[in-house]
Amino acid sequence: MDVIPTTVESFDDRLLLFGDDLLERLATGCKWTEGPAYVPAGRYLLFSDIPNDRVLRWDETTGHVGVFRSPAGYANGRTLDAQGRVVTCEQGERRVVRTEHDGSTTVIADRFDGKRFNSPNDVVVAADGGVWFTDPPYGILSDYEGVRAESEIGACHVYRADPVTGAVEVVADDFVRPNGLAFSPDGTRLYVVDTRRNHIRGFDVDGARLHGGDEVARCTNGQFDGIRLDEEGRIWAAAGDGVHCLHPDGTLLGRIGVPEVVSNVCFGGPKRNRLFITATTSVYTLLFNVNGTRPPYSVAQESPGANLPA
Repeated sequence: MDVIPTTVESFDDRLLLFGDDLLERLATGCKWTEGPAYVPAGRYLLFSDIPNDRVLRWDETTGHVGVFRSPAGYANGRTLDAQGRVVTCEQGERRVVRTEHDGSTTVIADRFDGKRFNSPNDVVVAADGGVWFTDPPYGILSDYEGVRAESEIGACHVYRADPVTGAVEVVADDFVRPNGLAFSPDGTRLYVVDTRRNHIRGFDVDGARLHGGDEVARCTNGQFDGIRLDEEGRIWAAAGDGVHCLHPDGTLLGRIGVPEVVSNVCFGGPKRNRLFITATTSVYTLLFNVNGTRPPYSVAQESPGANLPA
C-alpha cells in the first residue's frame, strides 16, 4: 500500500473537512477502475477493472487484493440491496444481475420492450426494493469495455425494475449519456449524471415516478461520472481533478485532490467514514469526518426486492 499526499479543501462553512491528508493507494496496475461497493458483512471492497474484464476484491482486515471474478461480463457499477446482496451492471452481457448469498446469479433485467439494453452502467436500490439503473452505450461502442454492437433501443435511458413483478420501465428518457446516480438519504430525491452534458440533474421521487429534473451542478474540470451521497445529503462526485463535494443546491463545498482521473466513489468501513475512490489505474481511500448514507438494508430489513424474478 502506497501513501500519497493530497489536498482536502473546504470552500464553504457548510462543509468543514478534517481527517487524513494522505491518500492510501489500495490497488494499482489496472486499466480503468470502476464500480466500488463496500460489503459490510465481509469487510471488503469490490471494484471493477473493466477492460481486463475482472472484478477485484480488497480485504479490509488484511489489505490483500485478489481477483473476485474473471471473466466478469465487463462489469461496471454495483451496489447492495436490502439483503446485502451485490447488484451489478454487466456491460458485456448488457444486463443487471444480483449475486445471491450462495454465489449464484439472478438476472434482474436484460431487456426493455423485447430489446437488449445498450450497456447498463450504474445502479442503485431504493428502500422499497426497486432497482434503478442507467444505460449509456459505452459497452457497445467498441470491444475495449464490452462487446461492440449496434444499439437495439436506439436511445439512452434511466430505468427501474419493479421489485414485485420484475417489470422494467423507463423513468427518464431525456438523457444523452446517463451515468452515475444516487438517492438522497430519505429517498425522496434522485440525482443522475449526464456525462455528455457534463452536469448532475435532481429529480423528486414519487414511488416509481420521477418529477422535475433540473440541473443541479455543472462540472468545471473534466466530467462528472459516479456519485454517492453522505448522511447530510451532500453529493460526492467523481470529476477530472479529484472528488467534488456539492451541496444539494449545487454549490461546490469542497474537493479532494486525486492524482488520476476519478471514475466513481463509495463510502465504507465500519462507520461509513472511509471514502473509496476508483481512479483510472488505481483505487484510493481516505478516512475523514464525513459519513456516507446508510445502506438500503438499514431502511427496509424485509425488502420485497427478494421477489425479483430471474
